Amino acid sequence: MRLSTVTSGIAAAGMTTLLAGQALAQQALEIIGQPVLGATGFQPAATELAEDIHWLDGMILYIITAIVIFVTALLIYVILRYNQRANPTPARFTHNSPLEVAWTLIPIVILVFIGAFSLPVLFKQQEIPVGEVTIKATGNQWYWNYEYVDEGINFDSYMIGSPATGGTNMLTPEVEAQLTAAGYSKEQFLLATDTAVVVPVGKVVVVQVTATDVIHSWKVPAFGVMQDAVPGRTAALWFKAEKEGIYFGQCSEICGQMHAYMPITVKVVSEAAYAQWLEKAKAGDVQLSSVAAPASVKVASND
Repeated sequence: MRLSTVTSGIAAAGMTTLLAGQALAQQALEIIGQPVLGATGFQPAATELAEDIHWLDGMILYIITAIVIFVTALLIYVILRYNQRANPTPARFTHNSPLEVAWTLIPIVILVFIGAFSLPVLFKQQEIPVGEVTIKATGNQWYWNYEYVDEGINFDSYMIGSPATGGTNMLTPEVEAQLTAAGYSKEQFLLATDTAVVVPVGKVVVVQVTATDVIHSWKVPAFGVMQDAVPGRTAALWFKAEKEGIYFGQCSEICGQMHAYMPITVKVVSEAAYAQWLEKAKAGDVQLSSVAAPASVKVASND
């Protein structure tokens, strides 16, 4: 169930009214984790898990690049040195034991080296610590439900412009007005949600992930986390965000017709702002994505 301030059948005009109070609060949070048109790299790492993944990817890329260069050079050498014109009388031997041992042992050493660094990263992701904030994320077609397990807070989160909130999955003037009222720009269309997950900076957040209908997947790239949401099962992920800001994710498991319209919005705020939000959210008198962050935080930006 959603909080009484928001209903799944709200009309576009009503949504604009409900979101109007969010724009001022939104300006205090920098938009950090979002896809960038034409970019090919990772989103900025906002957690230790993401930093580990980025480092591991770079390390493996160096190894792969060295292997590709070596194999390419070897192929070119063999083509030039042992073609029919340069080598009209080929050798007739069938074995070379030292060479065979080398091309067996060297790949094994490389794989062991990679494993020695990748397995600790994997274990760090999968060994769930005790959470300072515990949130249950339940996937539905096509929205997320969030429950703050220890706080008694429960709400649904829909994409701004979703048909369930009076939209059409298209960037119409009405939807753009809703985005503006919520403190977003049209560049955040398909990313921004009417309610957001709010967590304190520097705290261990455990997200329990499940689903009610089909398999979904809760993924926030800037946090380096992704976990499938399987009906009848509860899995978990964790993260500790190191920088205040707004981060976007998506359902990353094809879950039906409107899979592409099931985004995730996470707002990382100061402990003081989080405590204030908790107090108001428990009273049910504010939209859950209205978070007043300190005025010293950067204005929302895509830079």
